[in-house]
Amino acid sequence: MDEFLSWYFSHNPISATLLGAEGYERTLGDFTAAGLESYVREAASWLERLSATEDGSLDDQLDRGLVMSHLRGELALAEWPWWRRDPSAYLGAVFSSLFVPFQRALKPEAELVEAAVAQLAEVPGVLAACRANLDPDLAADLLVKRGLGQARTARGLITRTIPGMVRDEALRARLAEAAEPAARAFDDFVAFLEGFRAGGTWRMGEKLYSTLLLEREMLGYGAAELHEKGRRQWAELDAEMARVAARLGQDNWRAALEALMDDHPPTLAAMREEYEAETRRAREFVLARDLVTFPEGEECVVLPSAEYNRPILAVAHYIAPPPLTPSRKGYFFVPYTPDDFTEEQVRQRLRSNYRASMPDTAVHEAYPGHHWHLSHMAGNPRAVRKVFRTPYFTEGWGLYVEKMMHEQGYFDTPATELAFLDGRIFRAARMVVDTALHCDDMSIEEAELFMATKSALSAETAKGEVNRYCAWPTQAPSYLTGALEIERIRERFSGSLKDFHDRIAGSGGLPLGLAERAALG
Repeated sequence: MDEFLSWYFSHNPISATLLGAEGYERTLGDFTAAGLESYVREAASWLERLSATEDGSLDDQLDRGLVMSHLRGELALAEWPWWRRDPSAYLGAVFSSLFVPFQRALKPEAELVEAAVAQLAEVPGVLAACRANLDPDLAADLLVKRGLGQARTARGLITRTIPGMVRDEALRARLAEAAEPAARAFDDFVAFLEGFRAGGTWRMGEKLYSTLLLEREMLGYGAAELHEKGRRQWAELDAEMARVAARLGQDNWRAALEALMDDHPPTLAAMREEYEAETRRAREFVLARDLVTFPEGEECVVLPSAEYNRPILAVAHYIAPPPLTPSRKGYFFVPYTPDDFTEEQVRQRLRSNYRASMPDTAVHEAYPGHHWHLSHMAGNPRAVRKVFRTPYFTEGWGLYVEKMMHEQGYFDTPATELAFLDGRIFRAARMVVDTALHCDDMSIEEAELFMATKSALSAETAKGEVNRYCAWPTQAPSYLTGALEIERIRERFSGSLKDFHDRIAGSGGLPLGLAERAALG
């Protein structure tokens, strides 16, 4: 595993740095076609080698199974290469590599600036590789437009936002100077994307979609069954929400939620403040009920979403502490709007973050959701468990703890209970839509209508959600799918609730088939 990780980090220096591995922070890596194709060949060799390895202890078997599931997923996706289809993949990697280290501030400013200067020098080369790699016959117009939206934020991010995070005036000036050539390269890249004509599809297809569920996620079923699971869950939740809505004096749950959405923070800044207060309350509740073991030194900071993420993410999200370091400080990002949003678009974003929904979001993102889980699993002594994780566990965990906290009495009013159920039915709708979109059974317009009528999303938010599903196949169903699997495993666990949480979450973010073995032995 040590040898494998050394190979993996050398080919993925951005991931290595964000995880906290030392020695990779001054490069963005090789994004050329030759480099990416060589990586796939070497990954295939690693999978063959690991397949021939004899089993050891249970932990050894879990480590090997985790790495093999990751490699199987990468090799399956090699048939549908992201690097020929999606400029956002390049941009997101570059932006996070430059921004996140300054956000975390775990090293002296001088070291951070020197690393960023070295990376900025490589930006023109990465963008040139993207321009050479994008295939007009494979790239989809939807994905190119997403990339264009991100690329337009680049100049402001690297010449103003990131230098503005540096306190030392001389270092700030050095960083700003180094950013200018990269900013010009981004300006040229924006012009390139504006003129790029893409004729490919964003639809993955049922064969590859099912392969990823079976080989990477180890679920035991494919896209068709996942789709039907989503439909069944939606129907069950629909009936439950109708009963809660009646307690609020409403004939149907959508009308009840529409009324609740009118009670929202007045501004984006106020929204952040209220999320911060709710995050503190969730932590105090979990601590008082003794539901999990808290890692020493953990801290969750609530911040506005990063500028470069605002065009493509309309929901709250989280950045974990780098697990290969002692840090246990994570960041809960509140979904601010892009600067060019209209007053009405901002209002709709605030309505989507109405006050009754905030307890559920804070539980999911912070306590005992993503922040607690990823801080806790960082203490696992097995290095590969800190490096690889699947959203079918991590996002499944976030939704699992929402229901667990409901069972513990955290959502103690009909309004907060309905908001909790809304978060769950929204994820059931995602299961239906994501599978239908990528298996060619639903148009974008039909998907937007489904999300706007089968959940409480505004039309604008539904549009942003569907755009995300098109660009990130198989991720959207991970929430409820994973939660249902974790609930099933809990039913078979013989110890206390706290013991179950500490054990299964502490084992990592494993594919669910492996997580079951880790929890039950």
